[in-house]
Amino acid sequence: MLSSVKFLFTLRGNAKSCVLTEPLWGIPFNLYAPFVTLYMYHLGVMDVGIGIILTVGRLVQIATVLIGGVITDKFGRRRVTFIVDMISWSIPTLIWAFSQNFWWFLAAIIVNGAMQITMVSWECLWLDDLEESKVGPVVNWMYISGLMAIFFAPISGYFVQIHGVVPVMRVIYLIAFVFMTAKFIVLYIFSTETKRGLERMEATKNVPVADMFKGYGAVFKQILKSKAMVKALTLQAILGVIMLMTSTFFALYATQNLHIPEGLLAIFPILRAGVMLSFLLVLQSKLSKYKLQNIMLCGIVLYASAMAWLLIAPENNSVWLGVYVIMEACAAALLLPRLETLAANSIDKQERARIRSLFNMVIIAVSSPFGIFAGVLSDINRRLPFILSLILFLCMIVVVATGLRGKEEAAV
Repeated sequence: MLSSVKFLFTLRGNAKSCVLTEPLWGIPFNLYAPFVTLYMYHLGVMDVGIGIILTVGRLVQIATVLIGGVITDKFGRRRVTFIVDMISWSIPTLIWAFSQNFWWFLAAIIVNGAMQITMVSWECLWLDDLEESKVGPVVNWMYISGLMAIFFAPISGYFVQIHGVVPVMRVIYLIAFVFMTAKFIVLYIFSTETKRGLERMEATKNVPVADMFKGYGAVFKQILKSKAMVKALTLQAILGVIMLMTSTFFALYATQNLHIPEGLLAIFPILRAGVMLSFLLVLQSKLSKYKLQNIMLCGIVLYASAMAWLLIAPENNSVWLGVYVIMEACAAALLLPRLETLAANSIDKQERARIRSLFNMVIIAVSSPFGIFAGVLSDINRRLPFILSLILFLCMIVVVATGLRGKEEAAV
């Protein structure tokens, strides 16, 4: 733990600015995240409608994700991150705050779809000038920063118990607008354009945007030639589908089928965060001596076990769900940072922006149909999205078990 804290104090540049400002986004996000599906449900949006909103959001992200790599190179990591963050988060939080029905949520998710642009530019902003040996520890701190914000979640749970989901969520979204906007401004002030960003801006200064899109074909071929990138992309795509389904329909399954009180939904993220923080601060560095493949396998097996545990959960048993959350948190701590590091280290630095854009496009394209599909499954039986998730975890085990070689074996 001390070594992790010491690393943060010695960190400099954009990586430090990104880590330290992340709670300004993470705190409000985690205040409203446990109740998003219920908020829509209480405003008359049913399971299939929720699925449609998810799928439309994903389709918009597909349309914007490739733009991300091009405009990040053209206009700079720092500038693009600031402008697109303001569009894709500040504006939607205001729409969500005043939402009345399905159409308001649909409009918000369409605007929020631009977030895929800043996903590329923000990653390049903190990663471009960072030594490869520091990538793993910085990824850990990104997770730690976000997890610490989760401890604010009981605030929303407390007020939901007293005042109900809808009025509390409206206030939280307004708070989110203020906090997130402040984060974007502060990060812009304390960050600088990366060396690689300045090089790409100069190289593309006189190149039309349309011509820059033509280079994606060669970049995609570059991905296909790299076993490390293909494996990382496959795992992230499968996990993206799983996270889409489980994060969206867990609240409905827990409250409507297992009859868990709505206010308790804010407690589960706290439990999850506590477990993950214990891993990231205390145990993570001790696991570095083990092969990346073995640790990832353990994480996926534990994920699958947690999903099976959830599927056999009895009604009115919050302790049972608490055990599920602990198992899922341990699995996430084992798998997620290593999967992010595997992807980051496998990507060619010279084409980081466009490769990351293609990565995100494939992940979103694969998961997009599962919004409506999971909504239909949930409408039939709310256990079905989780059964499908269990099957997909078993597929991930097969992918990882085929072996990771060379740079892929570098542990976090």
